[in-house]
Amino acid sequence: MMHQNGRKKLNVKSAHRKALLRNQAIHLIKFGILQTGKVQAKAVQRFVEKIVTAARVGYDFNTIRRIKQLLPYDDSAVTKLIKEIAPKYVSRPGGYTRVIPLGTRVSDTAPIARLEWV
Repeated sequence: MMHQNGRKKLNVKSAHRKALLRNQAIHLIKFGILQTGKVQAKAVQRFVEKIVTAARVGYDFNTIRRIKQLLPYDDSAVTKLIKEIAPKYVSRPGGYTRVIPLGTRVSDTAPIARLEWV
């Protein structure tokens, strides 16, 4: 847990960071896998875990509004999250995703990781 530590800023402004996390979360929901930098993967993991916890309630009006507020770009990702992904994790108390380190990128030696569903 990150008590009293704020959040990772990812070296971008807040609006860009918000859009980045949303787009990468949508990619993870649509394709089931996300390959990116390790720090970004951990940031997306925190974001997605909160969304899945909210979506576990089921397909009702308030849940849809709450998830669409966090992921406003893509309605198909919202419905897939609520109808297909979240029901798998109803009995699980957390830890819906895993980060697998993949080594470093050749061009700039940045650590790369894969984020996937458990």
